[in-house]
Amino acid sequence: MARPARTRRTADVRIGISGWRYPPWRGVFYPPGLPQAHELRWASERFRSVEINGSFYSLQRPDSYQAWYEATPDDFIFAVKGSRFISHMKRLADAERPLANFFASGLLRLREKLGPFLWQLPPSLRFDEARLESFFRLLPRDTLSAASLARRHDHRVAGWSWTRADANRPLRHALEVRHESFVCPELVALLRRHRIALGKTNGAIHGAVELGLLADRSPSFSGFLLINDSSIQVRINCELLARQCI
Repeated sequence: MARPARTRRTADVRIGISGWRYPPWRGVFYPPGLPQAHELRWASERFRSVEINGSFYSLQRPDSYQAWYEATPDDFIFAVKGSRFISHMKRLADAERPLANFFASGLLRLREKLGPFLWQLPPSLRFDEARLESFFRLLPRDTLSAASLARRHDHRVAGWSWTRADANRPLRHALEVRHESFVCPELVALLRRHRIALGKTNGAIHGAVELGLLADRSPSFSGFLLINDSSIQVRINCELLARQCI
């Protein structure tokens, strides 16, 4: 009896940059005289993905997300860096209201261009399975869930929030760890259980090789986001940015 044909997964590999407003790039990557307002458009015509970094430092505005959406080609994906208020100040604890504010700040105006969220942890934060478990359970996994969460925002975004999704689409998340205590099989099991990708920055933690070996033992693991220290190039694992479902 002939074996049934295997279904092959296809993936869309995207190479992009982390942010796009860097003065040293002007006249080097960007042509001399290019207006700053046109830098995202220029970059998006040469890369198929860009990470929004401003969302890490402060809540952005719906009009900004709409402008970024309009400045980029149809087949474009934005990665979004999670708020440092959540990751560094709250250290993932009591995160429901801050997450609501984050998702109410206009992210859903990126529509089909909204890609994965990168949650970068501070170097001093040690592995805490219970803390991570609670945080992962709060993360919305589709845009309708994100809109529902956004509607629970507080006064910090009152008057300018955006809490509507134009369609229901899957949302994906990646975790960037920076303390060597995360080199443990419990982390891999936790990430697999919640289908969270692992972000790895070159040189960010000791034992990164061992961490990669642990993840390699999990064939169904969702993938890696590899970030170059120079902040000029992001090499994306084919299952992170590309897959429309994680």
